[in-house]
Amino acid sequence: MSVLARSVGNAFRNKVRTAAVVAVLAVAIGLALAMLVANQAVGAKVQELNASVGTVLTVNPAGGQGFEGGGEPLTAEQAASAASVPNVTSVVGTSSLRLRNGAEAAAQTAAGTQAGPGGGQGGPAGQNATTLTTSLTAAIDAGTLGGRNQAANGTTGTTTAQPVRSLPITATGIGAEVDTTGKALVITAGTGLGDYTAESANALLGTSLAEKNNLAIGSTFTINDQTFTVAGLFDSGTTFGNNALYLTLPTAQTVAELPGELSSMIVTVDSMENLEAAKTALESALGTDKADVTQGQNLESAVSSLGSVKNISFIAFLAALGTAGLIILLIMVMLVRERSREIGVLKAIGAPNRTIGLQFVLEALVLVAMGSAVGAAVASFASGGIASALISTNTTTTAATTGRGAAMAGAAGGVGMPGGGAGFPGGTGGPLGGASQLLTSVTASASPGVIAAGIAAVFGVAIIGALVPALLTARIRPIEVLRGE
Repeated sequence: MSVLARSVGNAFRNKVRTAAVVAVLAVAIGLALAMLVANQAVGAKVQELNASVGTVLTVNPAGGQGFEGGGEPLTAEQAASAASVPNVTSVVGTSSLRLRNGAEAAAQTAAGTQAGPGGGQGGPAGQNATTLTTSLTAAIDAGTLGGRNQAANGTTGTTTAQPVRSLPITATGIGAEVDTTGKALVITAGTGLGDYTAESANALLGTSLAEKNNLAIGSTFTINDQTFTVAGLFDSGTTFGNNALYLTLPTAQTVAELPGELSSMIVTVDSMENLEAAKTALESALGTDKADVTQGQNLESAVSSLGSVKNISFIAFLAALGTAGLIILLIMVMLVRERSREIGVLKAIGAPNRTIGLQFVLEALVLVAMGSAVGAAVASFASGGIASALISTNTTTTAATTGRGAAMAGAAGGVGMPGGGAGFPGGTGGPLGGASQLLTSVTASASPGVIAAGIAAVFGVAIIGALVPALLTARIRPIEVLRGE
């Protein structure tokens, strides 16, 4: 009988024990593979964070951010100055507008309520001279938070019957196909706006906003009686972010009657290493009294949190791998002791040590192969949940720490939270800023390459675990083994 056939037969000699061993190995191997998949997914997400928002700087008017604060608006000349700063690869200007449904705005005005913060001007930081109205209805109900926040902006008149409050819709004019964090827009249907440096009657709508208004590609709506066509739909990943629309930058400036003015600038630097130097150069070129230059809202905290998850998952992978190896070692020690007489007989008839060692290694690999098959199936289902649990735990810790700092900043006169309680102005959405959405959107996919690498590591540990007891016993002389019987 060949060594391979004898090894396979030995693996199934005791079927109950074999099933138990395979089950235990499947749990250990499955956990190891799930942790390896989570580690690879988090590593890829860290690279994505660094590539997408890690080299992005945001420039706001000094003293202003989003729809809050004061100061003077940015200009096209300042955008040109920013573009000339060393290591800056692109500068994308934005013009943010707040839109109110025309019928609802009229009802609120008639009832003596303001159309928006700042005495009904409806524009970011008072940029718009008049309220911008639209035929669109906001995709988010005001609810308790929306009513409370808008009431805090003040009311006029003494009426007692107030109409139902509605939330504003954010319209952003952009000079390239990017969102407010500098990432490319995720267009789910239709196309982009083509030339973002030219006026256009097309618009991109958030999926929630389009669904609320029963709009599809080719549908039309109005802003200040100007008709726009839906060219595409985008998904920002959040309900608040999808209650928005994008226009080309010149179009937004024309609609708002604010030619050449910018609400903010998204500046991309060529590498993470040059980010701090570029930030300093931008502050010098634009003037700290004219512009505030900020570095990806709390990106460092987000990346640090993901880094912790990556380290934890790798350590857990090594621990699970070591556990699998220990299980194999103990099983093979037991099997070798059970078959010491068999080993003595094999040596007595001239079997070399490598043949005896190979027999037990092959038997261990048969058990590991079955455990790996079950473990891979377990990992494919469990890796996503494990990654989410690890990230959720670390995100909660980071958010709590960062949130305390944000609360202190707010108490010291920081930026408020307009609208329906959606989060911080400028689209940050919470303590971790724009990076929070990316941080929590890690997708753990059990790719064949990662699974194969994990199984290869398990097989390597199995070989060592099986060889050690087999070779130690095989080195003993046949007469000593048989005498022990």
